[in-house]
Amino acid sequence: MLAPMVIELQPIVARLGMEGDGSLYRGRTGDGVEVIAMLTNIGMANGANAATRMLDHGVDHVIVVGIAGGVDQQVLNIGDVIVPEVVLRRGASRSFRPAFLGAIPPKGTLSCGDDLITDPAVLARMGADGVIAVDMETAAVAEVCVDAGVGWSVFRGISDFAGEGLISDELFALTKRDGSADPGDVAKYLEAHPDQLPVLKRLAQDTRRATEAAAAAAVAACAALVA
Repeated sequence: MLAPMVIELQPIVARLGMEGDGSLYRGRTGDGVEVIAMLTNIGMANGANAATRMLDHGVDHVIVVGIAGGVDQQVLNIGDVIVPEVVLRRGASRSFRPAFLGAIPPKGTLSCGDDLITDPAVLARMGADGVIAVDMETAAVAEVCVDAGVGWSVFRGISDFAGEGLISDELFALTKRDGSADPGDVAKYLEAHPDQLPVLKRLAQDTRRATEAAAAAAVAACAALVA
């Protein structure tokens, strides 16, 4: 399992009682599936690098687990777990179809790239094209797995809605590549923008809900991997 941020990795580790060093953990599901969980860090290049390292461990299947930004609030709710039919790498004209595991019906397209999309017009066009959510790593992981002939799947929990205003360029700049934020930087930001405190609290609560849901779905789906 690959999780971009520490807050996405922690629920997997906790559910499986895994042991590790902070970036890589090992454990087993109740069905006896051996699981390696690894932190990828944010971004397409980090996702590709982590996928390559994961394949070096000789794994049979790769699962991307974490959060995503929803595109249409009429289609999804906070905490919903998406299993996309198609994963699209923006700007590369390449798409991928994951292997479907578990009980969640696949639907829609997950669009991936390093850019933070907040323009309502752009999001509307994406929605019209069948995109239901966005993230910054899955397509890069998919590309590595497909090129290596290794099966892969994805479970992403909806933590916010792109364009809603919860994730701004300023807030994103406070986030380190592992998803954590420096408390001092956050304090300075809130001192300059005290009106954003409720936004940060809401985002933290919704992110926790989404990460727990994604981890639960991914762990449950591992039963399908039992030979």
